[in-house]
Amino acid sequence: MHGEYKVPGGKLVVVDLDNHGGTLRNVRVAGDFFLEPDEALAAIDRALEGAPADADAAALAARVEAALPEGTVMYGITAEGVAVAVRRALARATDWTDYDWQLIHEAPQPPALHMALDEVITGEVAAGRRPPTLRVWEWGAPAVILGSFQSLRNEVDPDGAERHGVSVVRRVSGGGAMFVEEGNTITYSLSVPASLVSGLSFADSYAYLDDWVLGALGDMGVKAWYQPLNDIATEAGKVAGAAQKRMVGPDGGPGAVLHHVTMAYDIDADKMLDVLRIGKEKLSDKGTASAKKRVDPLRRQTGLPREAVIDRMIGSFRSRYGLTRGRIAPRELESAQELAAAKFGSEAWTARIP
Repeated sequence: MHGEYKVPGGKLVVVDLDNHGGTLRNVRVAGDFFLEPDEALAAIDRALEGAPADADAAALAARVEAALPEGTVMYGITAEGVAVAVRRALARATDWTDYDWQLIHEAPQPPALHMALDEVITGEVAAGRRPPTLRVWEWGAPAVILGSFQSLRNEVDPDGAERHGVSVVRRVSGGGAMFVEEGNTITYSLSVPASLVSGLSFADSYAYLDDWVLGALGDMGVKAWYQPLNDIATEAGKVAGAAQKRMVGPDGGPGAVLHHVTMAYDIDADKMLDVLRIGKEKLSDKGTASAKKRVDPLRRQTGLPREAVIDRMIGSFRSRYGLTRGRIAPRELESAQELAAAKFGSEAWTARIP
């Protein structure tokens, strides 16, 4: 069995092992990390040899920590990262490079249709009718995107939304409300087979699926990091928020994961504050005194036009994993349009939590 895991902000950890009757055998850890002394690697292998195959990541990490020689220096590798790679090997997880990735980047769409496209495309990936897909959105109108479990009245000022012509829609994933405008926001979705995140905890899957974006931003001179649970941040502040939804496959199969991210390229902070009801508790939790300081646009940090930022992000993904230009199939668009009208554009869905 073979498992790989790139430690967030670190290096790749690779584990090969056998599972003999519920016990780990022939464990070999490798990767492009740095580790001193050399004997530490053999100590890690010995620590995992004979471990129960049903041990969770915390138990495996504890075995590794206990076995490390005194004074061991680890760079780009952690005991937890080794444990996750073991769990991914046992779960027979797939890797990014196992797939032929497809890119969808089309004309602007209404907010409700974007919500529906996420559900339809991820469902197609879950059913095996579509390859794993990176979809870059273009917004057709300004909107507030509510998390699945948020209260409409607690999050949105209806007078402010009407004053600025901002529609309100609700997505299928959890998390917080997002304020988006046509030329000021960069949004993308990853629709991936569930096997890509096998062996990862829910929290770890966020960091794993966001890692390529951190690399892309780094190539543009922006030092960014994953901030649990679902934010991407820089020294200047938060630049993006992520959300996920797990979808089962046909007949209860392994299914697929929808992971979507909204990034602030530029932002009208006064308008955002006029539309969103951002409570003092949320601001306190983020350690800031003003909502204007919570989101720092990428326009200022990169010095690049929005289109150039998107092109560089796509190029970074393509150079890592390969990416072929695709399109929304006519039947997918038809299904999404029906879903937008029946669900995502309906008051019953948007106000399902008043």
